[in-house]
Amino acid sequence: MTLDLHAPPVRDGTGAAEMPVRLRRLRRTPALRSLVRETRLHPAMLVAPLFVRPGSGIREPIGSMPGQARLSPDLAAEEAARLAELGVGGVILFGLPESKDDIGSGASDDGGIVQDAFGRIRALELPLVAIADTCLCEYTDHGHCGPISADGTVDNDEALSRLAETAVSQARSGADIVAPSAMIDGQVAAIRAALDAAGFEGTAIMAYAAKHASAFYGPFREAADSAPAFGDRRTYQMDPANGREALREMTLDVAEGADILLVKPALPGLDLIVAARGRFDLPIAAYQVSGEYAMLMAAAERGWLDGRRAMTEAVTAIVRAGAGIVITYAAADLATWLRDER
Repeated sequence: MTLDLHAPPVRDGTGAAEMPVRLRRLRRTPALRSLVRETRLHPAMLVAPLFVRPGSGIREPIGSMPGQARLSPDLAAEEAARLAELGVGGVILFGLPESKDDIGSGASDDGGIVQDAFGRIRALELPLVAIADTCLCEYTDHGHCGPISADGTVDNDEALSRLAETAVSQARSGADIVAPSAMIDGQVAAIRAALDAAGFEGTAIMAYAAKHASAFYGPFREAADSAPAFGDRRTYQMDPANGREALREMTLDVAEGADILLVKPALPGLDLIVAARGRFDLPIAAYQVSGEYAMLMAAAERGWLDGRRAMTEAVTAIVRAGAGIVITYAAADLATWLRDER
């Protein structure tokens, strides 16, 4: 039977009218679509990654990440000020040190590259959150996230000690949040204990609670010069196939004192964002990683996609899944576009 949408409403047995459903009524104009939009982006929910390298006045473009650059500390502070002016909620800093060694000693150096940048950003008194990536892979000469045991694997307990020292140094330099990303068992508890003992009870922890050993990290390893010199990180980062294990990781991090849970990578982990939002009352963050960003930028450069629409849609999907914080290399662009739409 074909329904005649132009015919008078048919009455059912109770006398009630069976009205045709027209969902398009609320899609008719841009103003209507905006009024009923369920998921809204705001610059304050965005966090921009910054790569900090030694020197002064240096802006070194990253080939695999169009629009991104390694910045000297002075220019990183200037970029943070620009982001704050756009209303971006925060920055997360990654360091490229002068030299590396087998324990990543530069990560916990109070005069280190990231610590220098935090000091400069803090001096500007910007209205944004300063976040430190708390890991060792950028600082070790072997590219792994902790000291290496005799058997060639990362020494879990030695890594905990180094991560704790690094977090305290980052807090001392002005980080509001430390973000352990090494996926070392017990890292949140070790860092929380060290921060509290050092008098940094107010420094929050954003745990990379579900970080998969993803193929989407490739451009980042160029940007941060952090590719492993041997092997890979699959003995400590998660198998991308495992969702229930990811929830176990999150549960442990909550018990250890995490203040924010982060899922990485974001689009391949949308199901985990949904699950985390449904199970935990903590803020949920997600990282739109370098590979996700690079793919969209490359397609847009070739004219295969509308870059602005595609990037906005991708980040909207991450927020729709349940993330209230999104780390994205497109933070400045998104904030600009959102401002233009007002």
